[in-house]
Amino acid sequence: MDYSVTLVESEEGVAVWCDELPGCCSQGATRAEALENIRDAIREYLEARGELSERFGTKVSREIVRV
Repeated sequence: MDYSVTLVESEEGVAVWCDELPGCCSQGATRAEALENIRDAIREYLEARGELSERFGTKVSREIVRV
């Protein structure tokens, strides 16, 4: 499955987060490392998502807010 990610490069490395999965983020020293790390984070996020909702009754939803 494909997910859209956002990368932000700085002097300290590369931050990356998955646009479709709130709270799913990672980082790396390089762009390649950050992309590999977010792949792992997405896999773990998807595996844990069901467990988290069962344990805490948490539902993740998205809204569009007009400003």
